[in-house]
Amino acid sequence: MKTFFTLLCLFSGITVLPQSSFMAPAENRPINNRGVVTPIVATIGYQGYEETQEYFGEGEYEIFLDNVNGVLDKPIIVLDGFDPGDSRDIAGLYNSLSFGGENLADIVRDEGFDIVILNAPMYSTGGKDIDGGADYIQRNAMVLIEMINLLNDLKVGDEELVVLGPSMGGLIGRYALAYMEQNSLEPETRLYISFDSPHRGANIPISLQYLINYLARQLGDADALAIVENVLNSPAAKEMLYDHLLAHLQAGSDYLQDPNKLLPEGAPNFRDAFQAELDALGFPQNVRNVAMVNGSSQGNTTGTAGMLVVDTTLDLGSGATADVVLHFTPEASMTNNVTSFDSFLFGFPVDSFDAEAEAFAYTDGVDASPGGTSNISAALGGAGASNPVIVSFIAALNQDDYSFIPVISSLAIDNEDDWFAAPDIGGVHSSPFVNTYIPSENESHVMVTSESAQFALDEIRNGGLGFSEVILQKKYQLIENPVKQHILLQLDPSFDYGELNISAFTVSGKQLFSETYNRPTDRIAIAQQLDSGIYFLTIQDQTGVYSLKFVVQ
Repeated sequence: MKTFFTLLCLFSGITVLPQSSFMAPAENRPINNRGVVTPIVATIGYQGYEETQEYFGEGEYEIFLDNVNGVLDKPIIVLDGFDPGDSRDIAGLYNSLSFGGENLADIVRDEGFDIVILNAPMYSTGGKDIDGGADYIQRNAMVLIEMINLLNDLKVGDEELVVLGPSMGGLIGRYALAYMEQNSLEPETRLYISFDSPHRGANIPISLQYLINYLARQLGDADALAIVENVLNSPAAKEMLYDHLLAHLQAGSDYLQDPNKLLPEGAPNFRDAFQAELDALGFPQNVRNVAMVNGSSQGNTTGTAGMLVVDTTLDLGSGATADVVLHFTPEASMTNNVTSFDSFLFGFPVDSFDAEAEAFAYTDGVDASPGGTSNISAALGGAGASNPVIVSFIAALNQDDYSFIPVISSLAIDNEDDWFAAPDIGGVHSSPFVNTYIPSENESHVMVTSESAQFALDEIRNGGLGFSEVILQKKYQLIENPVKQHILLQLDPSFDYGELNISAFTVSGKQLFSETYNRPTDRIAIAQQLDSGIYFLTIQDQTGVYSLKFVVQ
């Protein structure tokens, strides 16, 4: 037991598995003109899948008034994500919007917008202890509904709200806004920004899940068990994780793998139920839905399917060693050993554990897919790790990054089963978002860059135009607006146009048509018979995606 306790030190850093370990640490910087942290309690209860009664969710918020008139009149709500143990406070959430020496929240406050941070703390209600940052997404959504109603009562004027949801916060925002619309609760919200949110599931390598669970269950150590129960087995993790270890265990065992359950599968009674519920709700229809994504638009992978992640022998001291081998999930239709752990005392075997994984025929294993990335070393303390066993393990990693939020998931493309497909914006496998920012290379999960910040600023400032005015007006101009029998698009002859995909959408995001043009010149005329109203024309070329708003009278 003492030998294994030494080994446990290697994995004690996994307690930072909440979202804060899946993103670059927020800059610790002072925030000007802070408000007061205030509690808020939902008036709509929620009963979870395994609960016998409903509970009313709780949160805490702080209002950061703008730096122009100091009046709450243009609120932007920023939501908390997956954060077991409330390790990331309101200041941390605010500072997570920093990029390149600037901060998105500071910029919009200087332009007259108000920032409202809604955090999910730990609390007790109805005799139950709840960890808000890892609780049911639905119950947190009910807290957001209360926040929306409160702000609409408190705000001065008629400006509609903006909801920015990073990671799990994007699911909370989507659920709350769609729920309000479907239950005749007016959200008075004009813009919903999903920021690298897992609309079709999140991923933590199943190899790592097996290893953590094995160590915890075999040792029986309270801290290790807390990692499994409070993080991996939390309601939110079981709702979001595309592949969860609980779906693969032998009957009657809490750590041994059932050899007949190797294909990816979510937590029983949680994952499929939540996804079905989310799909049934859909997206809010009277809100502009846009997405910021950290996964690659070009289909660039995060390593390769089935690759060796680590193969090392750890010196645990006192004659104890452990051989640890981890792999990514395999290529399509293949099976491999993803987790192997063998311990020795003075060279004599003590214990061993192995687990395998199989990939579906239509996609390689999700670990290497394009997506917003997290990394194993960050979960173990990263550069700040001081335990020599942890340092040795990190140094031995062949592959540190893995796909945490696959790009297909963050774009909510529900008719594409291949995690490795490049996103087909406006095509057959299209996203429900009317505008998106997608980088060419994979980025760290919910990392803000100058480019993604500009996308968010364009959306917030322009009431939903979402483009760079200078570049767009140079490349594409509407000759007539309001349009007549044809939508006439003027092209700039100084640009070398390749293939253009042009689509039209309603303000609620419904696609009306999509056409492809090869090497057009001068102008494009698109016949239209649309009803009177406001629409958006989305143009995708080799450099990006652009939007134009047009009117039909």
